[in-house]
Amino acid sequence: MRNISIKKFKEALDNKNGELSSLAKSGKKIIGYFCTYTPIEIIHAAGFMPVRVTGDAETLSKVDAHVPNFICPYLRRAFESGLNGQYEYLSGIIQGYTCDVACGLIDMWKENIGGELFHTVPLPYNDNADSRKYLSTAFEELDLKLQNVGGQQIYSNIESSVALYESIRALMMGLYEKRYKGTLPLSGSEFHTVIQTGFTLSPEEYLKMLKKLNADIEEADTKSNTHTPVLISGSIIEEPIYLDIIEASGGRIVGDDLCTGLRHFIQTDTVGHDPMERIIDRHFSRLPCPARSRAVERAHLLMGLTRQSGAKGLIFLFQKFCTPHLADYPVIKDMLDQQGLQSIMLEMDETGAMEGQLQTRLEGFFEVMGKI
Repeated sequence: MRNISIKKFKEALDNKNGELSSLAKSGKKIIGYFCTYTPIEIIHAAGFMPVRVTGDAETLSKVDAHVPNFICPYLRRAFESGLNGQYEYLSGIIQGYTCDVACGLIDMWKENIGGELFHTVPLPYNDNADSRKYLSTAFEELDLKLQNVGGQQIYSNIESSVALYESIRALMMGLYEKRYKGTLPLSGSEFHTVIQTGFTLSPEEYLKMLKKLNADIEEADTKSNTHTPVLISGSIIEEPIYLDIIEASGGRIVGDDLCTGLRHFIQTDTVGHDPMERIIDRHFSRLPCPARSRAVERAHLLMGLTRQSGAKGLIFLFQKFCTPHLADYPVIKDMLDQQGLQSIMLEMDETGAMEGQLQTRLEGFFEVMGKI
């Protein structure tokens, strides 16, 4: 038996900017994206490396001259990082149309930072034959735009790219299943590190690391944890300290509904005659974010995730000013209340100054849950 080390994941995450800069200088074109709805398989099949843009800026000094302070902290910090030159290795940004702010920020990025390709992929809401045909046309348009900046015609590589990402998702879903059962020997922040690393590595390298991690976990000690099992719902969580606070306050994270989590990795049984049809099918059958679905539908999905993960309560951890999530919350909370499910809503700001308040509120939340 052995303990699990995620040292290589952490090292890869810590060194990402230097490694990606070196890769770009060697001739590899890197395309950034903000949202999990971005069809990264298509970017990869065109010969580019898709990398998720992160909000790493610790202080904000330039962004206020370009965007207001009442938008998502993640995107403000990401734009600040871009203005500081952190993303000089990007050849551009591709975004699936979800959040209005993210899509608008592409134009700001193009104007103030620059690059070869900036494109928003239009995404239909309803699932029917016309919608699927429309999305297929949108993906063909993306293929042409990628070719215009030196990309390969995707159909020679799309089968292998789809298979590669499906393999990654399958391994990640295996880890999620262990998490549901309480047999995943990783803390919330450790699992978060594993996930974040995958956004900045080539999928080929990430797959190798995941295979090794899964093999190690099969031989690892599983320690019992008597803390209250909870599900986290929100958009993007980049700072693992929030997960540490939840666990230090008495919670045990057993599942999530996050863009930097299950929404990105959930492995659906896609159908289609070819790889492109499988990508389209996954778009319509995936776990949706509030920008792409109705609140009532998401409430039922969250209740299903709660049962599947064994969670006793839900923690809504939102980016401040995230309108899609905040607009959904009253409807979802009311439906959870009707089912007797305890929940709490917390907001993350761009400074992290609210950590003490979060811990106080969470300790009260778990104390109340312990009395039910």
